[in-house]
Amino acid sequence: MHVVVNAAMSADGKLSSRRREQIAISGDEDFARVDRLRADSDAVVVGVGTVLADDPHLTVKDETLRGERRDASRPANPARVVVDSTGRTPLDAAILDDAASTYLCVSESAPVDRRLELADRAKLVTAGDDRVDLMRAFSALRDAGLERIMVEGGGELIFSLFAAGLVDELRAFVGPTVIGGRDAPTLADGEGFVENFPALELVNAEPLDDGVLLRWRTDAE
Repeated sequence: MHVVVNAAMSADGKLSSRRREQIAISGDEDFARVDRLRADSDAVVVGVGTVLADDPHLTVKDETLRGERRDASRPANPARVVVDSTGRTPLDAAILDDAASTYLCVSESAPVDRRLELADRAKLVTAGDDRVDLMRAFSALRDAGLERIMVEGGGELIFSLFAAGLVDELRAFVGPTVIGGRDAPTLADGEGFVENFPALELVNAEPLDDGVLLRWRTDAE
């Protein structure tokens, strides 16, 4: 399995404002890059916070890219995966529009009746007691044939994936704006590291739109 974390952040490392509202950080060139990365992936993963804040579809937008996937005998869109420990994903969430291609990773702390409701709308992966055990959940995804994984946020999930040693690459578009705010989400939130900080190796830096795209490899590579 190869896991790529992809994010767009402001020059000061914020994913959005303290109101958790979407902010236009990148432009058309980066949107096209992200769409290509989705098209090259077997699955796109987000945390439930992203679903609650943005209600994304996480599908490939460009019809040419969808056609390339079909020509390769692949579904038009990658599988969608939500990491949702307690089952907070709304039943009418856009990401649940195709039960056959959506996975919900929950823990045993999600109420049983809620899990039954969600199981009608997605493939349920139960891993962990209080929180989703990411190692077990991603192992289940790999067993389902999902090898190339793209992670689109948010900061809590990204931190947890780094903490679990599951990240192979980090690709971050850094946009020409400052958002600020001590409560604004950053690229990696969660508890934060105080030691054993994940080491990154810079692969390349590419000017894009009015910002820069940075690509790092991690020790998991």
